[in-house]
Amino acid sequence: MAKTFHELAFTDAVRAMQEKQGSAAMYARSLAPEAPADDRLGPNEAQFIALRDGFYQATVSATGWPYVQFRGGPRGFLKMLDDQTLGYADYRGNRQYISTGNLADNDRISLILMDYPNSARLKILGRVRISDDPDLISRLMDEGYKARPERAVVITVEGFDWNCPQHIPVRLTMEELDPILAPFQQELADLRSENAALKARLDAAQSL
Repeated sequence: MAKTFHELAFTDAVRAMQEKQGSAAMYARSLAPEAPADDRLGPNEAQFIALRDGFYQATVSATGWPYVQFRGGPRGFLKMLDDQTLGYADYRGNRQYISTGNLADNDRISLILMDYPNSARLKILGRVRISDDPDLISRLMDEGYKARPERAVVITVEGFDWNCPQHIPVRLTMEELDPILAPFQQELADLRSENAALKARLDAAQSL
């Protein structure tokens, strides 16, 4: 029921808006004192996270402006270290360091992980620790990925929530398209082979 996530996200202003829009009662059960905290990642979250090749990450600047960034990498580059800790190797990019600078001033972070083919979305709130420990960076690096790691980003998960699948468009990466296209590609290859064989027999017949 995502109690901890709701406690963090549902400010007084948010609750007032829920009351106004008629959705407050829908969330009351998750905020009840007896509701489970739901602040520990389980097998479903672990599997979902391991399959992602990117996520959206939000930080807040010292001036109060939110900054949203897409972080991409090899599938599974965001690693679950335990049931309340995530981490990833922060690879060199355009060197603006907006997220890194924001986190040095405010350690709060929000992640949204998307599974577009299956219309699924996992939202995570946490606090970040930046580390230059070479052993930790090496542990979080992905073998064979040609990028330069600059630091390790370690996230202590404060709360998470599986979001409503409505309005999530279906999008597929080339990797996800491959098994769908494979039968058509094979059929095309077979037809080309058959056509070449027929043409060869026709050419042989015409040369007699």
